[in-house]
Amino acid sequence: MDEETVGAGLNRLRRAQGQPAGVIAMIEAGRDCRDVVPRLAAVPRALDRAGFKIVARGMRQCRAASDEGAPPMSEAEPEKLFLALA
Repeated sequence: MDEETVGAGLNRLRRAQGQPAGVIAMIEAGRDCRDVVPRLAAVPRALDRAGFKIVARGMRQCRAASDEGAPPMSEAEPEKLFLALA
């Protein structure tokens, strides 16, 4: 994948990484469950968005050819990658 795609994906993952830390801090601070639960629910959504961003932005490049010289993706492989994130 190109640098822009990698950078965008890594930024999403870094933001997603902050979600669990925020939940931990809230629990340690004794925050009310009405505050904690929505933040906790955001953790898997943040990871999903990061995965979708990486797959969507890199799809054309991945479809064309692999970084390791492997054959191009088949028609079914992109769909399989998206479904793996669902």
